[in-house]
Amino acid sequence: MVSTGLADLHARLQAGAQQAGLAGFGVCRVEPFADTRTEMERRLTSGEAGRARFTYRDPHAATDIRQTYQWAERLVVGSVGYLPAAGDPGPPVSNTGRIARFATADHYAPLRSALVHLAGLLRSAGHRAEVLVDDNRLVDRAAAVRAGVAWWGKSTMALAPRFGPWLLLGSIVTDAPLPVADPMVRDCGTCTACIPACPTGALDTEGVLDATKCISYWAQTPGPIPPEVRSAWGDRFYGCDDCLDACPPGQRLAAGSSTPAGRVDLVDILETSDEALLEEFGHFYIPRRDPHYLRRNAVIALGHSGDSRAVPAVVDQLHSDAAFVRTQAAWALGRIGGPMARAALSDALRHESDPEALAEIERALYESEGS
Repeated sequence: MVSTGLADLHARLQAGAQQAGLAGFGVCRVEPFADTRTEMERRLTSGEAGRARFTYRDPHAATDIRQTYQWAERLVVGSVGYLPAAGDPGPPVSNTGRIARFATADHYAPLRSALVHLAGLLRSAGHRAEVLVDDNRLVDRAAAVRAGVAWWGKSTMALAPRFGPWLLLGSIVTDAPLPVADPMVRDCGTCTACIPACPTGALDTEGVLDATKCISYWAQTPGPIPPEVRSAWGDRFYGCDDCLDACPPGQRLAAGSSTPAGRVDLVDILETSDEALLEEFGHFYIPRRDPHYLRRNAVIALGHSGDSRAVPAVVDQLHSDAAFVRTQAAWALGRIGGPMARAALSDALRHESDPEALAEIERALYESEGS
């Protein structure tokens, strides 16, 4: 039985969540998320997790919060919707790139602020409380499902009524034995709209994601982009929203998010200093905080633009001190083609020492011969 004091505290937290603008609020127990751990370990074994880190660095800890916080009794889970605030990148524009809506700004900021406020209420009542937002110590989707804030979608995203997949999630670890919510009795039913929407076929009919085929995964992963993913990249600069755009529960909200946002000039990206790139896109997850990965993404998107006006900026990337950028720049020049691109590739062929970049230059020269 929950004491009157804990019930009152729960009511204050719920009211505080509403006042702070949270889209969802729930409380769940802290027992290990055993099914989630099993699936994570299966994906690591099968290779479907790729080189994913974050919660995959330690699935046991990420699915058992008491390995980090031995005193934990409950998880207080909150969510925010990031539409319409994230806007809409609109249709493709030559030499520009799309940013996935979750990353058009630091949309986690309102969530952090709300959860810090709720944690303050818990502490003022004499309880311990720690905020976890976008944190590798907890699989936040599993917590949200258990707390009744969302359900698992076939896209592997957490979905909620009215918001669909356009949610960001966070939790508070507390020692307060608050009353818990029931999980949401809902699922995707027969809907499979997200599966054929994926441009690389990363989702299967069982709702399993193969990260090694996912554009969002590769936009945040070190090294060169595999050819099969590169060929489906399109005008993306960071992330991919295709499975979210296709999700029926979120389409009404997406349709009303028409303020232009999330489109960047890719040539400007290539010509911007390291310091300025990290300042502008510091809220992205960028491997090793290395802006070369932003340039890598940009040259792939420029390769899809086919616009010869981008050639000088891409040619400059053949002289990058990162071999993976040179590799992708050669690929992009091969797609764009034209005399300037071929001349630059021929010159690079004489000076390149990295085997992978050299092979890509040779392929690009072959493919550009008819342009």
